[in-house]
Amino acid sequence: MLTGGGDCPGLNAVIRAVVKSAVGRGWEVFGFEDGFFGVVEPIPPIPLGFDEVRGILDRGGTILGTSNKANPFRYPRRNGDSWVEEDRSDEVIERLRRLGFDALICIGGDGTLQIAHGLAKKGLPVVGCPKTIDNDLSDTDVTFGFDTARSTATEAVGRLHTTAESHDRVMLLEVMGRTAGHLALHAAIAGGANAVLIPEIPYEVEPLVRMVRERAKAGQSFSIIVVAEGAAPKGGAPSVAESETATPGRGVVRLGGAGRVAADLLAERITEHEIRVTVLGHLARGGTPTAYDRLLGSRFGCRAVELVEDGVFDHMVALKGSEIEAVPLSHASKTRLVDADGELVRFGRQLGLTFGDEAEGR
Repeated sequence: MLTGGGDCPGLNAVIRAVVKSAVGRGWEVFGFEDGFFGVVEPIPPIPLGFDEVRGILDRGGTILGTSNKANPFRYPRRNGDSWVEEDRSDEVIERLRRLGFDALICIGGDGTLQIAHGLAKKGLPVVGCPKTIDNDLSDTDVTFGFDTARSTATEAVGRLHTTAESHDRVMLLEVMGRTAGHLALHAAIAGGANAVLIPEIPYEVEPLVRMVRERAKAGQSFSIIVVAEGAAPKGGAPSVAESETATPGRGVVRLGGAGRVAADLLAERITEHEIRVTVLGHLARGGTPTAYDRLLGSRFGCRAVELVEDGVFDHMVALKGSEIEAVPLSHASKTRLVDADGELVRFGRQLGLTFGDEAEGR
């Protein structure tokens, strides 16, 4: 078993569930440290039993550690003053077979699950367990970690209300989510924000300016705007904090700065209010997981062991309605975006949320 990608509330609940369910069947369980790094490098896996997982259900992070810089299909190696990438997937498969493992459970987001699928296509018995605070994996209704992040972001919106009102400020809260706006939209509605900017709806600054000024005329001299990190002005591109090539082995672009971009656009038009940006960042990933994430993580872990027992490999566990089902790992690369015409956006508009695409007089 390994945990890959970014840390996420509920990971330890999954680890605990896998161990308790598997050991209860008389199996042996081992954990690789730091994601696929611990599989590629000659680091001995850790035996996991009841004692090792005692007391971890409500802990954030992962007791196994994690990494998003160790893709065995694109493993970084120093070559003089530069880095090159090597395919070391065959070494991974050979090592796991040499160690005598019957199956590998990979707990992670789309990157980790795509790697798992690639290994499965080479014959490795793999089961996936999806996690992300972004809630953007298409073949599961919900991912564990999202509920905790949503609660943290909602609390942040509430806390910004008091300081914004005290100083008559326009406060922007930037939250994670990559190319999907689920976290921003949920937090904006649940926290009572006045506007939300999401990747699925490119925005213009004029509707935001009108919203701020109309609120001021109505005696509300402050405004709260939640900004998804992948949001971008109409005709523009998402703000990049780190390119794909900046960190060897990462293989993905790290977004960031969307809140600052929106704030600068507002500052060009609004001089009667101070404008401040807060980046929630990794605070959304940390801390104690909610009861929902502990429960969902536990269900995912138990079902993953059942898939191993039934020999259902190259699949991941997924929440479908009220049941935990198995879906092909080949679907793990599909991203679920916010439906710009869907119910949640529609209800958000009815609640008075500005999305930045409103026509004048709407």
